[in-house]
Amino acid sequence: MTFSETLLEEGEHVWEAQKAHPFVRELAAGTLDEAAFEHWVKQDYRYLLDYARLFAIAGTKARDEETMTHLLGVAHQVLDHEMGLHREFAADYGISRAELESVEKAPTCVAYTNFLLRTAYEGSIAEIAAALYPCMQGYYDVASHMADLADEGHRYTPFIEMYTSEEFREATEWCRAFVDRCGERYPGEHDAMREAFLTSAKLEYRFWEMAYTLEGWGL
Repeated sequence: MTFSETLLEEGEHVWEAQKAHPFVRELAAGTLDEAAFEHWVKQDYRYLLDYARLFAIAGTKARDEETMTHLLGVAHQVLDHEMGLHREFAADYGISRAELESVEKAPTCVAYTNFLLRTAYEGSIAEIAAALYPCMQGYYDVASHMADLADEGHRYTPFIEMYTSEEFREATEWCRAFVDRCGERYPGEHDAMREAFLTSAKLEYRFWEMAYTLEGWGL
């Protein structure tokens, strides 16, 4: 069993909780409240800025040229492509780019991005690999689950298509292989990698909950 498979086995309960979450089930059915999806778009836009930073910092810690090149390339792709798709989603709901950029992070978004950036600055390359993995693998698996649940096309179909695309599948496979390489090269880091992976996975679940409940600061 590869190390990424070991991590996924340990996080299986989190994956199942994500797939069962009402945000996921209702999005798949096309019945999700627009306000919840708008909240997700806004918060995920802010999240992606820091996710891109995570890849960029990881690139500076990579010891081989190929990995460094790929990680920095992913940072650029997130900023150039994925955030562009979020701006398109937002435009469909009348949300401008300026509004996206000025959105205040909800508590869960703060917790998740702060965890990722702390791991990026203070952790090893192996910890970073484990911390970034749940987002990639989680979105691919959850979106694939949504595709299985969806009976027909609806307003949220582009979301499902984005995260089940061949391009995203290939990005997820690279990320999984990156985790496996780190697991092989740094066996002494396994406990730290496991903790980073499970923390990110749990925060992925909380992100769906944040969007569904329109979480804010209440102030």
